[in-house]
Amino acid sequence: MKKIGSILIGLMMGIVNAQDLESYILEAEANNPEVQAFEIRYNISKERVGEANALPNTEVSAGVFVSEPETRTGAQKARFSVKQMLPWFGTITARENYANAVAEVDYLDIAIAKRKLRLSVSQSYYRLYAIKEKQKVLDENIQLLETYERLALTSVEVGDASAVDVLRLQIRQNELQEQKEVLMQEYLSEQSVFNNLLNRKETLAIDLIDSLAITNEMEQITMELEPHPELEKYDRLYESVAESEILNQREANPNLGFGLDYIPVAERAGMDFSDNGKDILMPMVSLSIPIFSNRYKSRSVQNELRQEEINAQKTNRKNRLETVLNTSINKKEAAKIKFNTQKKNLKQARNAEEILIKNYETGTIDFNDVLDIQELQLKFQTTQIEAVKSYYSQMAVINYLTSQ
Repeated sequence: MKKIGSILIGLMMGIVNAQDLESYILEAEANNPEVQAFEIRYNISKERVGEANALPNTEVSAGVFVSEPETRTGAQKARFSVKQMLPWFGTITARENYANAVAEVDYLDIAIAKRKLRLSVSQSYYRLYAIKEKQKVLDENIQLLETYERLALTSVEVGDASAVDVLRLQIRQNELQEQKEVLMQEYLSEQSVFNNLLNRKETLAIDLIDSLAITNEMEQITMELEPHPELEKYDRLYESVAESEILNQREANPNLGFGLDYIPVAERAGMDFSDNGKDILMPMVSLSIPIFSNRYKSRSVQNELRQEEINAQKTNRKNRLETVLNTSINKKEAAKIKFNTQKKNLKQARNAEEILIKNYETGTIDFNDVLDIQELQLKFQTTQIEAVKSYYSQMAVINYLTSQ
């Protein structure tokens, strides 16, 4: 499937944050225990390829005749046997191919785990960035309210404002301080999430980018959902079932066996003839025939059904990924629209603030209007930060789905 969409060049892991975020992602890929577990599973699967080369155990047996049978050349004393069964031609190769196919599936699990880890680290990074920026905005607004408070106190002295205006400004400062402290707790919680993804101490500080913005530099590119490890995994599963069926057909053939029997014979006393006491050496060939082959037929039916199931699962997963991709593209564009709208609103709110400050010179400042404008500015700034976070988070999702 091909999707044509508009995305920003260099935003996801872009110029502004490539070094910092990318280094965190590389550290996570190297240390994350989930990725390490998938790598160990893959190594186990590779070892099974060597296991597939193994032949059945060699059978060695020995026995002593309690009642020694007499033959023309003497009495048989004991019996020693050795036998080796061999699978039908091509069976061992089929086993190796099947083991390799299973290992390829496990290898794709590593690629999927790393992609998901990259997505999780990126989104956690952007959440931390948003919290940090909101804290900055709250600090700026608290300082702004302190300035208004000083103006209000001056106005109270000259009778142009009441003490209620001062108290309302102080209450608003308390509310912003409360929000700042709550954000600090959110930051510590998200910091723990981020550091756990990197498998390191939860309290380690995180170096965040100074600023992120949404620019208007756009370029049309082709976004392809395939090849994607999640979809490619179904192809590999399908191939592994095909290899399993080839192995099943090989195992349905007879097995060959080669052996050797050795029987020591005692000499007959008082007799002189050729071959007196000559030991018996008997080479043997055996054939194991699967006469009752219902299990092999059943396996073939199961493999065919399994392939149909895998095709259905792939179609379902592809539809889900396409839905996620389209949703992320739309959310990204919505975040850009919201960012630009809040940028305009913020500019107008600051113009209104300048008008209020100029009115202070004439003694006509209304501190109710001051609080309203300040609240609007905070709302616009917070919404703008959320838009940036949403934009980059959706870019991380798009990158997860479309990057090669």
